[in-house]
Amino acid sequence: MGDILVVDDEKDIRELVSDILIDEGYTTRLAANSDDTFYEINSEAPDLIILDIWLKESKLDGIDILKTVRRDNPDIPIVIISGHGNIEIAVAAIKQGAYDFIQKPFNIDQLMVVISRAMETSRLRRENAALKVRDVTSSTMVGESLIFKALKSQLDKVTKTNGRVMLRGASGSGKEVAARYIHANSDRSKAPFVSVNSATIEPERMEEVLFGRETKERGHEPGLLEQAHGGFVFFDEIADMPIGTQSKILRVLVDQQFTRVGGSDKVRVDMRVVSATNKNLLDEIAEGNFREELYHRLNVVPIEVPALEERREDIPVLAEHFIDELHKTQGLPKRNLSEETAAMLQTMSWPGNVRQLRNIIERVLVLGADTGDIEPNELPNNVATENDDGPTQKSFAMLPLREAREMFERDYLMAQINRFGGNISKTANFVGMERSALHRKLKSLNVITTNKSGARVAEIDEIDQG
Repeated sequence: MGDILVVDDEKDIRELVSDILIDEGYTTRLAANSDDTFYEINSEAPDLIILDIWLKESKLDGIDILKTVRRDNPDIPIVIISGHGNIEIAVAAIKQGAYDFIQKPFNIDQLMVVISRAMETSRLRRENAALKVRDVTSSTMVGESLIFKALKSQLDKVTKTNGRVMLRGASGSGKEVAARYIHANSDRSKAPFVSVNSATIEPERMEEVLFGRETKERGHEPGLLEQAHGGFVFFDEIADMPIGTQSKILRVLVDQQFTRVGGSDKVRVDMRVVSATNKNLLDEIAEGNFREELYHRLNVVPIEVPALEERREDIPVLAEHFIDELHKTQGLPKRNLSEETAAMLQTMSWPGNVRQLRNIIERVLVLGADTGDIEPNELPNNVATENDDGPTQKSFAMLPLREAREMFERDYLMAQINRFGGNISKTANFVGMERSALHRKLKSLNVITTNKSGARVAEIDEIDQG
């Protein structure tokens, strides 16, 4: 869950807080003074620091440690604790950058709530910083297949409008890339793009994260919707948003305003909304998990994002794109795919879609050679190919030659057809057959091509077989 550094001059307090955190699933490190604190930070930066403001026999007190950490490690959230607290000390600590202030003896539930909030805020900041770095490359649409061109044409049509878009597709298919493409090519391209992943935000924290909060000590803390003012908000995995929060988002879409948690002032927002889901929202509505009115508000322009297996023609060009991107952003070797590797990638099964392809390319570049073409033996051996559920060596051995040859030809030709996106001409050219001869062969093998989500795929004609 996270690594927390506990800094307190009292051993009993250090160990008590540590035991509580360990029980909650965190890992902890302990420090009694400023020297120990900086040693631990320099060894490896923690995810959060709990810091006593009064430290006996320490070169620096808590406020000085706070200042130093905020200067050198501004991304580490710090929660101040003290047995001599007052409002002036709390305000001073927060002005110096502390996330919050808790007075001893503290309530365990209160401490855990503050830690959870601080960790979530820190995570969102890191994600937003990473997203800013990825903005340019992550809005690049890459592909050459017909189904990809159809998708891009739809996206181009919605870039210049303010209509709400619902992107539907499997996990890893590129829904966020599509959303960023809309943003990058819209009139709001210079304004913020704020991503809200409903699946990764704790339900009890959702409203604070979205709407922000107001407290006497900390004043106004803007949420993600406020940060998206003038730009885009992208609701990723919208089906995972708590039903109570859905009602409030619906009200925001109607009124274009909201109230921060703990506040009373209305905050007006102007933002374009793009949502994404890998679930059937009509089923979610029927099961009482999603508000029908919100669905109709968000589903103004529905767009299907195809799975990678529906656009196999794009796999080599996507792989080359990821190689180039990883070379530029991470300094990984710039290598080419061999023809054999490109062909193998096109016949693999891709349950994780484009994200899985990118991960495999990154793994090969990290673990493989620095030069030369990427060869098939460098690909992970735990990645299944499209026909892994087909005949094994053992099953071949039990068949007469004619049946074994038919089985091999069927699987081989289906893999090639799917590799070329259902294009019979390209398949015939690659396998070295006349197009008419290939059609006859497919008919004899009971192989047909059908249209699935706009892509041509090969499959066995079960009716003819039966």
